[in-house]
Amino acid sequence: MTDAASTNEAWGAAPKLREAAFGMPVHELLPKLREERGLTQQQLADKLYVTRQAVSRWECGETKPGIDMLKLIAVTLDVPVAMLLEMPPEGAFCQSCGMFLAPDENRARNADGTLSEEWCKWCVNEDGSFASDCTMDEMIEFCAPMMAQTNDVAPDEAISLMGIVLPELKRWKGEQPE
Repeated sequence: MTDAASTNEAWGAAPKLREAAFGMPVHELLPKLREERGLTQQQLADKLYVTRQAVSRWECGETKPGIDMLKLIAVTLDVPVAMLLEMPPEGAFCQSCGMFLAPDENRARNADGTLSEEWCKWCVNEDGSFASDCTMDEMIEFCAPMMAQTNDVAPDEAISLMGIVLPELKRWKGEQPE
């Protein structure tokens, strides 16, 4: 069996590991993913066109790769980029704008008055309709500046991040609130 085949078998045989990896800090996740694929730090660095020291600093938690580098890492290691963004699995953030739903006061209300597990109060009305009729690009344009400010990232990184995350959310896949 080749290294690639054994790596794919190991990854495919442990789907729960994939779920458990969501929300894991990059410095903990990256070495696990790299080692599962049988790569050294140098080999991963070569694939990413960075130095081995850069990979080492990411894995030690000294620095974090930027959004665009995370996209390249995701493609290189064949994982969803959301996994590398330290995002929790589906349901912990609004399925329209991507905002974290940690405080209950940010959650929309379902028709029965209970708090929604999937939608924020700014995206969904009490009757279950979307609060605004906008395109994904308009949503990104509106939300990215707030995300940049709240998360202390550059505006272009916030736009890039939202461009990765939003297409994976229920609203943009055509699903409606219940």
